[in-house]
Amino acid sequence: MIELHCHLDGSLSVEDVLTLSEMTGAPLPTKEKDVLFSYLTYSGVGTLNDYLEKFHLPVSLLQSGESIAFALRSLSERLFACGCSYAEIRFAPALHLLGGATMREIVQGAVKGLSETKIPLGLLLCAMRGHAEKENISVMELAAEWRGKGVVGVDLAGAEALYPTEGYKEVFSLASRFGLNVTVHAGEAAGADSVRAALDFGAKRIGHGVSAVKDEELLQRIKREGIVLEVCPTSNVQTSAVSSIERHPVARFLDEGLRIAICSDNMTVSNTDVKKECEKLRAAFPSRLEKIERAIFDAESYAFDRKV
Repeated sequence: MIELHCHLDGSLSVEDVLTLSEMTGAPLPTKEKDVLFSYLTYSGVGTLNDYLEKFHLPVSLLQSGESIAFALRSLSERLFACGCSYAEIRFAPALHLLGGATMREIVQGAVKGLSETKIPLGLLLCAMRGHAEKENISVMELAAEWRGKGVVGVDLAGAEALYPTEGYKEVFSLASRFGLNVTVHAGEAAGADSVRAALDFGAKRIGHGVSAVKDEELLQRIKREGIVLEVCPTSNVQTSAVSSIERHPVARFLDEGLRIAICSDNMTVSNTDVKKECEKLRAAFPSRLEKIERAIFDAESYAFDRKV
C-alpha cells in the first residue's frame, strides 16, 4: 500500500505538536492531549475554507528545515504502522518562512530529513492559491533544482473556490518547461472547469477531482489520457464536496475504469489514514471490492517516483 496525497502540516500528531513546541519554543493553546487533538482535527462538515482553518497551529510549528525534517521522520513511522511502503508528502515552502529561513533552506531541510525516514518518501512542493506569482514561480524553480534528490513533483493547493485554477497558467507553463511532474488540487471546491484547466496545464494526477463526475466529456478525457484521481473520501465529506462516503463518485470512477489512488489527504485534520480510507470504501461499496483492491494494487504504478 502507498500514499500519494498526504499533507505534512495536516498530518502532525499531538505528540509531534508537543515535541515541536519544545524544540522551537512556540506556544500552544493547551498541553492537554485531548484538548490539543480538538485543535488539530476537523470533526464537522463545512466548506474547504472552514477545513483549512485547522492548519494554522501545525504550520506555526513548522518554521525551519529542522522542524520539517522532524515531522517527516515522525510521519514516516505512522505511515509504516498503517501498512505503507512508500508515500509522497506535500507541503508549501512559502508557508514555512516565519522563522527567518528561505524557501531553499526549507526544502533543503526536508530533503535532509528523507535520509532518516522509516519508509521511502518523495516530496511534492506546493504552489499556493492566492500567493504572488513570483513566489509560486520560485517553488517551481526549487522543484527543478531538487528534482531527483527527493523532490518528485509539484502541486497547487489552497482555497480553490476563491482562487480559480485558470489563474495559474504561467506558473505551470514553467513547470512544463522544467519537465516537472504535476498534480493539482482541482474539482474539490470548484467545478469541472477547474479540473479541465489543471489538465490543460499538464497535470498527470488530480487531487480530489470529484466535480469531474458532472461532465461526461471530461470523464472520458481523464480516461483517455490516463489521468490519476487522488481520491480522499473522508475529507471530501468534511468539506462538503460530497454528501457522504456512499455518494462519493469514486464508484463511478471505478465503473468507468479510471485510474484512482485512495489517499488520506490529512491524517490528523481528517483523523484518518490511507488504510482507514480503503476500509471505508470497502464498506460503502461492497459490490466493487475487486475494483477497489485493484486500485490499491495499481497505485504503486502512479507514483511520480518510478523507483517505488
